[in-house]
Formats: sequence, structure tokens, C-alpha cells
Amino acid sequence: MENTEFNNAKLNYDRDGYVAFQNVLDQDLMQEAKAHIEWLIMKNPNVRPEMLGHTLVKNDPFWVRLLSDDRLLNIAEQFIGPDIALFAAHYISKPAFDGKPVLWHQDGSYWPLDPMKVVTLWLAVDDSLQENGCLRVIPGTQTMELQEMRVNTLVDNVLDSEVDPALVDESKAVDIILKSGGVSVHHPNVIHGSEANLSPLRRCGLTIRYIPTSTTITKPNWPCAFLLRGEAIPGINDYLPKPKYVEGEHMRFKGCELWS
Repeated sequence: MENTEFNNAKLNYDRDGYVAFQNVLDQDLMQEAKAHIEWLIMKNPNVRPEMLGHTLVKNDPFWVRLLSDDRLLNIAEQFIGPDIALFAAHYISKPAFDGKPVLWHQDGSYWPLDPMKVVTLWLAVDDSLQENGCLRVIPGTQTMELQEMRVNTLVDNVLDSEVDPALVDESKAVDIILKSGGVSVHHPNVIHGSEANLSPLRRCGLTIRYIPTSTTITKPNWPCAFLLRGEAIPGINDYLPKPKYVEGEHMRFKGCELWS
């Protein structure tokens, strides 16, 4: 990313709480990510495809390979610095016709992090469009303090919770349209969500939560803390060893032999 491009993106991020980049990852890798989704669904038949979350990452070399891609880390580095760890990752794969919505929320309200120094990269595995439930953001709400999320199970939704609806001005909502391989970056305080997918097109996005190694994960034995770039700080977090590829146990992918 050129300095001018990043400086403009950073200005937009600081103003709006999010910024989007098209064509970050190549389509060969995105085809592997799509195959990975199908593989995970097959391996976890009792889990809704919107709920393929961070507890599954630890023993999955392709997942860690994808999250470690230099093109993603180069973006994250611009926001949190050169010493980067993974906090969490979650595929929200909304199937055609019955994909669940994600109600308006602030990510940081859910997270055991101190300080709340973290950035989310939202990777479009599929094309993310208005009709299939793309990410929506309320620009400028990153300046709002983190709110306690309210339980909402009256609507069938991914998180079973939402921010106080009185805090949301939906007239200001912006749809983030991304082609497969595009990435949006958003602040932990910005209010965002997405509609149900009632279209014939699947909509899969991968949320990736990167932290600087100076941020503490306050919940012990966190299941997917990996050091991805730079140096760890002694006494802050314990990082897991990267998983080894085992033929017949894991999904094959380009370069998997380097993970053996």
C-alpha cells in the first residue's frame, strides 16, 4: 500500500470508524477459502455456518495460514504497529435464503482485552452485496463509549444481542460493498451489523481481530492467540504454537507441505 493511499485511508478511518480496500487477496486464495468453508461445514454438521468461530482455529493450519497472509498483516500493521497477534477469527457464512442477521452492536463490548487496542479486518470470502446481507456501518460512532449489549432473542440473529436501538440512527447507515478478496477495516467501538440473507447467493465473511502484543487478553487459556508478526512482550500473553498440517486430518492447500 502506498503511503498516500494509506494516509487517505487512515483519515477516513479516523473520521468514520471504518475504511474499505478492494482486491486485497487473489482469487486463487479465495477459492481455497471457499473450499475451507465447505470443509468446516462438513466437519461441524451441528454448527450453523454463521457460527464457525475462534475455538476452531487452534488446530487448523489453513485457517492460520490465511490469517497470517502478509497482505492482511500489512494492513493491520498500519493501524496497530509491527508487533501483531491474533485475538480471534470467525467465519460468518450466511447461507442462501435463510442467513441470519447480525443486529447493531459494538465489537469491543464482547471482548476480554486490556486496553481495547485492536483492529478488525473483515475479509469478503464471497461477494458481499446489499441483497445477500453485506456489512453495514453507522459512520462516526467509533467516538461513542462501549455500551453494554442487550439480549435480543425475539429476532433469530447471530449474536443474540444488540446495542440499545435508541443509539442507532439507521438513516446514516452505509453498506460496505466488497468483491471477493476485498477487506474492510473497522474500529472496535463503531456500531455495525448486517441484514438477513434471503437471496440465492451465499454471503461469507471472515472477521479477523488483530491486536498489538502490548494488549492483554484477560481471559485465561484463550483458544486462538497466535503471534503472527514481530515480537511478543514477556508477561503479556501466552501464544500457541502454529498447527502442523497432517495429511488426511486437515484440508489440503497450496503450500501445506511447509506446515508439516
